[in-house]
Amino acid sequence: MASWTSHIDTFAAENLPPVSQWPEMPRELPELNYSDHVNCGVELLDKQVQNGHGAAPLFIEESHTISYGEFLELTNQIANSLVQDLGLQPGNRVLLRGPNTVKMAACWFAVVKAGGICVTTMPLLRAKELTYIIEKAKVSIALCDEACREEMAIAAARSPQLEALSYFNGAQDKSLESLCEVASTSFKNVDTADTDVVLIGFTSGTTGNPKATMHFHRDVMAICDCFPKYVLQPNERDIFAGTPPFGFTFGLGALLLFPMRVGASIALVPKPSPANLLSAIQDRRATVCFTSPTAYRALLAESGNFDLSSLKKCVSAGEPLPLPTFEKWRDQLGIEIIDGIGSTEILHIFISASGSEIRPGSTGKPIPGYEAKIVDSEGNDLPPGQVGLLAVRGPTGCRYLDDERQKDYVRSGWNITGDAYRVDEDGYFWFQARADDMIISSGYNISGLEVESALLTHPEVLECGVVGAPDDERGHIVKAFIVLKDSSKGTEETKKQLKDFVKQTIAPYKYPRAIEFVSALPKTETGKVQRFKLREQ
Repeated sequence: MASWTSHIDTFAAENLPPVSQWPEMPRELPELNYSDHVNCGVELLDKQVQNGHGAAPLFIEESHTISYGEFLELTNQIANSLVQDLGLQPGNRVLLRGPNTVKMAACWFAVVKAGGICVTTMPLLRAKELTYIIEKAKVSIALCDEACREEMAIAAARSPQLEALSYFNGAQDKSLESLCEVASTSFKNVDTADTDVVLIGFTSGTTGNPKATMHFHRDVMAICDCFPKYVLQPNERDIFAGTPPFGFTFGLGALLLFPMRVGASIALVPKPSPANLLSAIQDRRATVCFTSPTAYRALLAESGNFDLSSLKKCVSAGEPLPLPTFEKWRDQLGIEIIDGIGSTEILHIFISASGSEIRPGSTGKPIPGYEAKIVDSEGNDLPPGQVGLLAVRGPTGCRYLDDERQKDYVRSGWNITGDAYRVDEDGYFWFQARADDMIISSGYNISGLEVESALLTHPEVLECGVVGAPDDERGHIVKAFIVLKDSSKGTEETKKQLKDFVKQTIAPYKYPRAIEFVSALPKTETGKVQRFKLREQ
């Protein structure tokens, strides 16, 4: 770490795990050797304007376009308001809450340029969850979209340490806009260290209590210079659209940081739905789409009603991409989805493939800058073909905020993601299940994902989640929770048909011996199926 810091409030640095528990973070690519004085907000925004890109379109809205230069002025006004009116000091944590809007994006950059630490939250979180985040990260300032006021106000009342709160986008009182009216459009950026914490991302809670992950300014720059450069390969003519919220690091990179790194444009979708996303692609001529496998399946049903001819590249992450979804999207739209695996702990995608490198069904290979391997529970390397735990290292990695689980995620310098994978002889990685989702039944190892992929090819199945259910005779059996396209067909005969279908599609011993029809699957706000809740049932 740098021997100096810009932070006056040193809470984040004081609550990093011991350096001995950090993963190894090789930065072998020359572009990853940043100066020890770097502010990622300045690099991504101010320097675009300084380099003559100020008049270029950044946000393409339904009725107007906002240029890089205009966005910089808005951001500077908010940064001045944060410092002069709300008392922000470098190192303070600022909670950001709201859907993906221009003002929300400007708040993120304002905090970063002022040397603060962004704690960006999902719009649908409730007051209980917000209170936990405020307490865990010791948040002192919050900026919240008026549309999310109700739960924020409850959380604020429960959080005495929250010293300042301002609302934006239509607020009648405590308005951020009223503060910005008299604020300067110029701002003196804080000269941050490359190892100053810039964001605290909370995991999505697929396994229970969310963990807080801390990332540096240089980490943000690294994700902008790895996956986009070597896999996605966008340019300034591209227009990005998608659904993941900024509170999910997948969405922060995909729909804000990555396009700005190359001077591209963004078509935000504040109210994500299949129709709204498809409309944005059609009306604003988006060329790049980021969303989850679940959303791609939903988009397929309505895609025929929209002109999607502008779309060139599609990226999926957040959960495994089932092969049937990949094939249906390719057949219907002629685009092969770029699959990828990332994590909040590692900040963004670290294994992927695009173009001719895609092998349908495989996640891909480690992207330049990262390494990956398969290990057993003791950390020993496993040969190609054997299923084990995915271990990753690269320029970004896990640093939990004051959490004993650090030693579980990082072992011998490698990030152990909790995913069960196998790697083939050509170096492609194939997802099997979350490590705690592998089903051992009568001595057989069964991948829940493989069973889900088989079920999803059946014409009656809309969604499904597969877990192991305790069984006296077999230890566990495969149980499938299924959402049917037509709920009236949820009969015993349909269960038999689905079981027989799986037996004919994959090895018969993998078929679901128990099936339960449900109206919906439990999910996080980012669209991930919460299989631990299915197991609890």
